[in-house]
Amino acid sequence: GVIMKSEKNWLTTLLLSIFLGSLGVHRFYAGKIGTGILMLLTLGGCGIWYWIDLIMIIMGKFTDKDGNMIVNE
Repeated sequence: GVIMKSEKNWLTTLLLSIFLGSLGVHRFYAGKIGTGILMLLTLGGCGIWYWIDLIMIIMGKFTDKDGNMIVNE
């Protein structure tokens, strides 16, 4: 299948996740406002959600609000 590439910058997403990931800032950047608020209120799902997102971003499997992959290119 065809993978649609997001216009969001991968490095920006990664750095936001590393430094402010428990507050969900990378999700706000990706346009995922609802889940960003949930991450903010739960401090990254007590850390679990934070690590899952970080791994997904590193692997290039994290998507923006439209489902497009945020990849390192």
